Amino acid sequence: MLIPNRLPHPCRSIRRQRGAVLVLALIFLLLLTILAMSASGRSLLQERMAGGLRSAQQAEMSAQTALRGAEWKLWTSTSNVGARLNCGSGIFTECYVHDPASPIANVVNFRTRQGWQTAGATTYKGHGSRVDYTAFAAAGQSGNLANNPLYIIEDLGVELPPGVSGGLHESGASGSAGSGSGSTSRHIYRITARAAGANENTVRVLESTFAAKSN
Repeated sequence: MLIPNRLPHPCRSIRRQRGAVLVLALIFLLLLTILAMSASGRSLLQERMAGGLRSAQQAEMSAQTALRGAEWKLWTSTSNVGARLNCGSGIFTECYVHDPASPIANVVNFRTRQGWQTAGATTYKGHGSRVDYTAFAAAGQSGNLANNPLYIIEDLGVELPPGVSGGLHESGASGSAGSGSGSTSRHIYRITARAAGANENTVRVLESTFAAKSN
């Protein structure tokens, strides 16, 4: 018995497959678009993270610079033997007398509040106030910060030896009104620096204590 040859005509097979390639191409194009968008989003996120880290490092270094500058000013001010290094009078007027019983609002806010605080603080612009850290890097100066760093100096009182009432080793800060006799003419100064990075929302607050002769 003969089996009739009923093979499909080539034109009919092509007509049935018409449009399938287009659907597959659109699916692959959609997948490639999703992958590209995901890679782009990760790149933008990494760029923002790197920018935030750089801004934080700038704020950290700026605050450190202000601390060292204030310490240097205290140190060099003591070289004038004939003048008294007293807060609010004499040759050094840019500091506050620390009194635990009556804290100064500007000092407390500067040390503890978030954001950018300027009230009662001194702007640091390098040695001789000749550097603007908010300017672009030029002439060997690096900057482009959102704000110039600020600092506040507090006179914590006479440096006292261990065991003396009100001494630094007992309470952490003697205070100008602390009791006991000072072993030297040196005072302990607390320096608080506040600095911003390239973005004003990136703020770093650092503190240091520094001993310097009062008179």
